Amino acid sequence: MSSPSAHLPRPTRRLTRRDVLAAMGAGAGAWALAGCRQGGEPGAAGAPTEFHGGTAYQVPPKGHFNLMDGVTDAILGDHFYLDLILAPGAMYRWKEQKWEPMLLEKWHVDEAARTFTCTLRSGLKWSDGTPITSKDALTTFWCLRIMRNSLWDYLDDVQAPDDRTFVLTMKKPSTVVERYVLRQHLHADATYGPWARRAQRLFGSGKNLDTPEGKKLNEEFQAFRPKRAVVSGPFDYEYDTITNAQLTLVKNPKGYAADKVAFDRVIVFNGETPTITPLVLAKRLDYATHGFPVATERQLVKKGVRIIRPPVYSGPALLFNLARLREFADPAARQALAHAIDRDLNGKVSLASSGRGVRYLAGFSDNLVPEWMSEADRGRLDPYEFDQDKAAGLLTGAGWRRQGKQWLTPQGRPAEYEITFPAEYADWSASGQDAARQLSRFGIKVTPRGVTESQQPIDVDKGNFSLAIQSWGTSAHPHPHFAFVQDLFIHNIPMAANQGGRGMGFALRQRTKVRGQVDLQRLVIQAGEGLDEAAQRATVTTLGLVFNELLPMIPLFERYGNNPALEGVRVTAWPPDSDPLLQNSPYADNFTIMLLYAGRLRPAKGAR
Repeated sequence: MSSPSAHLPRPTRRLTRRDVLAAMGAGAGAWALAGCRQGGEPGAAGAPTEFHGGTAYQVPPKGHFNLMDGVTDAILGDHFYLDLILAPGAMYRWKEQKWEPMLLEKWHVDEAARTFTCTLRSGLKWSDGTPITSKDALTTFWCLRIMRNSLWDYLDDVQAPDDRTFVLTMKKPSTVVERYVLRQHLHADATYGPWARRAQRLFGSGKNLDTPEGKKLNEEFQAFRPKRAVVSGPFDYEYDTITNAQLTLVKNPKGYAADKVAFDRVIVFNGETPTITPLVLAKRLDYATHGFPVATERQLVKKGVRIIRPPVYSGPALLFNLARLREFADPAARQALAHAIDRDLNGKVSLASSGRGVRYLAGFSDNLVPEWMSEADRGRLDPYEFDQDKAAGLLTGAGWRRQGKQWLTPQGRPAEYEITFPAEYADWSASGQDAARQLSRFGIKVTPRGVTESQQPIDVDKGNFSLAIQSWGTSAHPHPHFAFVQDLFIHNIPMAANQGGRGMGFALRQRTKVRGQVDLQRLVIQAGEGLDEAAQRATVTTLGLVFNELLPMIPLFERYGNNPALEGVRVTAWPPDSDPLLQNSPYADNFTIMLLYAGRLRPAKGAR
C-alpha cells in the first residue's frame, strides 16, 4: 500500500496493470518512458534533473486542489509528496526524538498560561509572491475546526500578536499539541480566509458542527474547489500536464528550501501496487512505499534494487459495521474472530517478513507497547492466540450455534458476510482475502470484494459495508494518542460524520470488565494531555487494556516497509541503513522527503 492519495484534464479510465504491461511490451515501454523524455533524458547535458515516485491519485473533476486536511480526493492531499508542495512547520526525526525546523523558526510552551507560541521564519513567501504570515496560520486552524480536526479537542483559541507569531491557547497543556501544530501544513489566507471567517462567526455564536448551520458549513467547505493551490514548498503542480498516467511537480523558486533541493522536477506516476510494479521493475521509479508482494520483491532484489525496511507502526485491521451486524455487538463475538484468524499467516501471505502478526492487540504498535505499558500490565493483555476451539466456545457463549459446518448467528441466520478492502493495495487485498478464506473454513462464510482505493474508505465512513479492511495504529507519530485517534475516531462516529455516516458505529461510552464504565473519546484526548509522559502512561495503559478487551477492530498484522530505493539511475544513493533517519515512519516524516529538503539526495551524474 502507498499512503492513500488523491487529480486534471477530463477524467479517463484508470490504467490497470494489464494496460501498463501491454504498453511496455509494445514499443519498448513507450507509456512508461513518456514522462522521462520530457525535457530530455535525465543526466543529459542541460536536461532538467528528475526524481521519480508514485502513488494513486484522482484526475479532475474528482481530483481537486482543496488541500485542507481531511478533505477527500485532493490531489496528493493525503500523501507525503504534499510535504514538497506545502512545507510543514517542522519534521520529526523519530530515532533521535527531535524536530527539524522548517517554516517555523522556534516554538515554546508556557504551562502556566496554557499557551503554545510559534514564530515563523522571516522572508517566507507563497508561490504568488505574497508573504507567509501568522494570518495564514489563523486561517488554517479555523478551517481545521470546520473539518473536526482532533487538534481542537485541546484548544480554546488561537491568536496572532504580530505577523510572524501565532499563539494557541490550550484547554490543558499537552505534549501532542506540539505534534499537531508543528507537522501542520499552513494554507494561504488568500484562498481560505472567507471560510475561516465563517467558522469564527459560527463558533463565536455558540453553534457547532452538529447544528444545521455547522453541517452546512462543513458540507460547503468540503465541496470548495480552488482552481489552483497557493503553495509554500519547493515544488508546485504543473497544472496543464496532469494526466491519468502521471503528474509533474516543478520547482517553485519562491518556496522554502528551493535552493537546497537538488532536483528540478518530481514526476509522480499514478497507481497503486498493480500499476506501479512494472514501472519499478523497469527502473522508472526511484522510490516507492507500496506494499509489494513477495514475488515482486524477489525480482527487485535480483535486479539490484535496494530495499529499505522502515517500521510503519500500523497495518490492516478487520472492521465491523456494528450498526448493521447486531451479532457482533457482544465483544465475545469479536474476540472469537480474533482467535479464529491466524494473524501470523495473514501477515506472511501478505508481505512475507514485512508483515508480522500483531502480538499485543493493544491498539498501538507492538514496537511501542513496552515503552508505555509496564510488564505487569502487558501480562494482562490477551494475546488471542490462534485457537479455533476457543473461538467456537466464545461464539457459543454469545448465543451462536453450529449447523453442520456453518455457524448461525444468535438471530438464527447463517453467518454470511462480505469483506471489502482497497482493491489496489496488494497487501491489504491479500490480507482481506486471507481473512475471508480463514473465516470461511471456520464456518463463517465471508466473500472478499475489492473496491477502488479512493471509494472504499468513504463507503466505510458512510456505513456501506459489513466487514472491511482499514488501518489500525498510525504512522503519524510515536505517541499512542495518535494511534487511538485512528482506531476509534477516523472511521467511527466522531469523524465519519464528515461523510455523513457513523463508520463502524462503535459507541465510545462502554462498560468493561477491566476498567468498568469508560468514555473512550475522553480517554483518547486525555492520553495527550499534560506535559509529563509518565502521567500519560496510566491513561495509555487504560486505553490499551480496554481496546484489548473490547476489540472495536481486530488488528491483523503490523507492517514494515519494503521500499525500493533505486540508486545510480536518477539518484546517486540513499544513506546507509544505519542512518537514524531511515527509522522514520515512511508515511509521516518520510525520510526521502527530508533527504530531498536537506539536499542529501543528489542527481546521478551522467546516468540515464
